[in-house]
Amino acid sequence: MLVRPIATEKAYHEQTKRTYMFVVPAGASKQAVAQQVADQYKVTVLGVRIVIRKGKATRFSRGKHAYPGTTYRQDKRIAYVTLKEGDKIKVFDEEEPAEEVKTDKKAEKAADKADKAEKKAAKKADKKGDK
Repeated sequence: MLVRPIATEKAYHEQTKRTYMFVVPAGASKQAVAQQVADQYKVTVLGVRIVIRKGKATRFSRGKHAYPGTTYRQDKRIAYVTLKEGDKIKVFDEEEPAEEVKTDKKAEKAADKADKAEKKAAKKADKKGDK
């Protein structure tokens, strides 16, 4: 059985409550989902809630002059899995190295400005020397 974590804003908010969201197969039971998450991510599962999200209605055409019809996307079965305090599943990547890169960029910009100012001063000095 494949349980796939969901990475959305709602799922990120649920993580603050130690709850993670997964897309699970239609026939999966709560016990099977709990066992699979525990085995796959090496965590302790305290509870599982399962909901079914109905598929959205979508329009489709039956030809150039025919009346368009409506069909539905596939329903999704979502599991909300609550973990023991202290257990975590890494769903979102943390961007700590990106902050270090920003400081390097600032230093590079400052160095570039200093180089430009030196070149400008050198050009002015050359122009004055030519006159």
